Amino acid sequence: MASGYTCLRCLVGQASSTISSRSLQRATKTKRWITSSSKPTPGLSRGATPAVGSSQRKAASSVGYQGQYAKSEPVEIPTPPGLAYTPPPKVEGRPLLQSDNLFHSFTNSPSPEIRRRAAYMKQHAYCPHPSHRQTRLPNAPDDPEARKATGSLPPAHVNFECPDCGIPISCSEEHWADDYESHLEICDTLREINEDDHDLRSGRFFPEFEYPGPQIEEALVNMTNWDTTLYSREFRAINEPRSMRQATRLLTYPMTLGSILHELSPYNIKRGGRLTVEGLKSLSALRYTLHPPRSGAGLDIKGLRPNPPPVRIFILGARAESSLPREVWIQLVHLFPRATFHLIFIGPESMANRDSEFPLPARTPRNPFGAIVEDRISHQMKISTIVEYYHTLHSAGHFHPYDPYFDCFMLYHPGLGHPASSHEWEETLPQLLETKVPILCTGYTEWDMERDRRWVEEKVHGEYDLLMDPGENRFRSLRWDLNDLDPADVSCGNWGVWAFRGKRYETTRKDV
Repeated sequence: MASGYTCLRCLVGQASSTISSRSLQRATKTKRWITSSSKPTPGLSRGATPAVGSSQRKAASSVGYQGQYAKSEPVEIPTPPGLAYTPPPKVEGRPLLQSDNLFHSFTNSPSPEIRRRAAYMKQHAYCPHPSHRQTRLPNAPDDPEARKATGSLPPAHVNFECPDCGIPISCSEEHWADDYESHLEICDTLREINEDDHDLRSGRFFPEFEYPGPQIEEALVNMTNWDTTLYSREFRAINEPRSMRQATRLLTYPMTLGSILHELSPYNIKRGGRLTVEGLKSLSALRYTLHPPRSGAGLDIKGLRPNPPPVRIFILGARAESSLPREVWIQLVHLFPRATFHLIFIGPESMANRDSEFPLPARTPRNPFGAIVEDRISHQMKISTIVEYYHTLHSAGHFHPYDPYFDCFMLYHPGLGHPASSHEWEETLPQLLETKVPILCTGYTEWDMERDRRWVEEKVHGEYDLLMDPGENRFRSLRWDLNDLDPADVSCGNWGVWAFRGKRYETTRKDV
């Protein structure tokens, strides 16, 4: 058998036996050579062994084992062809941070990524002290930029790191100390963000990112809050608040959507349930499809039954949610075991953090918008990504017709009323209302959500129905996030949620 198909242990054993037989023959020849020699070595008594250096021994062993054999020399086993030893490359290891060693200032962080983040903040973020002049218009009444209305000093970048939270927050220690009372409002939250970021880069094992598979339909899911949902879905027990924050940062996207569409949703038409009568009508149509009755389908010919089309979830303005691990989105499927889904990520940033999937497919007659289709994720879910604005797809009739029983729009942090992005939604909003299907929206903060609602009210007043009142999302992310351009601006993913739909006009017959 060729050496390429033989394991290393067998080769070493074969080489050892071969060398042992050769050593025995060599020893016999050496004995004969010594006894037949008529001239003993000067200065040595009879039977003595001449001293041989290591270099001489290696030279003798390389030329047919000439000379005397030394018993103390280790046996040299020839390396089999193709199995030559290659030293591993030297990789600079990163320190493993323990749970009691997660707090580090951003500038002196053991993580190079966080150090680069600190340098970015020092180059772009401005000091929030009220003595500086404004650098932008305030976004909210409690925006720190609103305090700079009477400032006289020129804007200055942050350079001083608070010793309590470790994040660059002021341009100097004097301004930090002078504005310390205002900083105390978010200092504990910033320190929590600091430790959570270092925890993600600590190198530890994350059991909270292991998700359960499907469960029997008789085991109902309690969707009251995070604790009851994770327990009834048989997630691994999460006992640490930090681990809970890390887990909910990803799960907030599918669970926010599922908690509204599910028949056991915590939102209802009761007092305080936030669901309106129109919202109950729209969600009842979707729930009829997502929770179908048993059809008696089986694996044999008699069990063949027609299957309904998948429920299409249009996720507009997709960014971070499009790059989530697919195991996270599979959790949405486990909430609806009898339904199928087609998630469609749409937006110019829908391929963010997905560099390995470039280049995009060519635009062909069969794929006019270069969609990336992932249809091997699950037999119940397919994901498509289209790097294009929705109003372009709508004008082309790419997804027509729309059915309120099978279609739904989901907008994660759309920024409808944000000054920098509202112009991108002006053409899209009337088209969304034209479809007459539910439109679910989330916001980073209460102010962000209310700003979006006011913008919709201003643009299409009287042309939409409110399906769910704005309020805090029960499945919001428990982890806070930091805005690198403004360290005083903290928010969390999907803090609030609300829903609306294009107004439906019901015709009535009037007898004259």
